[in-house]
Amino acid sequence: MNGIIGGTSLLKSSIFSKWKSEKIATPYGDTLVKIKNNNVFIQRHGSPPVPPHKINFKANIWALKYLNVQKVVSVNSVGSLKLKIHPGTFVIPSDFISLWVAASFYDKEMKFIVPEMDPGLFKYVSVLAKKLKMKVKSGVIYIQTIGPRLETKAEIKLLKRYGDVVGMTMPSEATLCMEYEIPYASVCSVDNYCNGILKEPLTIEELDKNWKKNMQAIETFLKALLERNFE
Repeated sequence: MNGIIGGTSLLKSSIFSKWKSEKIATPYGDTLVKIKNNNVFIQRHGSPPVPPHKINFKANIWALKYLNVQKVVSVNSVGSLKLKIHPGTFVIPSDFISLWVAASFYDKEMKFIVPEMDPGLFKYVSVLAKKLKMKVKSGVIYIQTIGPRLETKAEIKLLKRYGDVVGMTMPSEATLCMEYEIPYASVCSVDNYCNGILKEPLTIEELDKNWKKNMQAIETFLKALLERNFE
């Protein structure tokens, strides 16, 4: 089985419209999945959707493990910390910073992992995106913030010294997959410059507009990924 994790916009995608819906009961609560052949899709925010800081990451990843998913590719929305990483492009993280968000299945036992993005899946996703002629930059550093609010200008001034993009979801998913030894990679849609990177004020309308522009490329990528069976 292969797994895809996406945001609220992908739930409306025609790719998943005819997939079978199934509710999975997990130790962390129920989660809804869509299944077709040997592929599983999870809309990370749930139904009805919850904001990023309320996402049930543990239920989502537990369900993928329960369904014997062997690889996970996620689609995440991010803001750019660097002028050279333009909205409308895509990035593939090779590492992340998430010092203040503790996602773990091991709350009651002493078990530790050395976190690392899966190098094989990272390479595969990078090569596929380039074959599809997506405007993509591989090997970026993703910084996770908590949400639901966007970051202040002062916070962005600090974070841009250490990372390339900011989001609220990927490292939590990646860490939980690592704990279950499920290879994980992410394709991130750059939907805006972070607050304060440009002199012009950041607006939610701009963010939504850019996400819609990126959707066509994301759908093309996912169709190619499914056609190739992640191989």
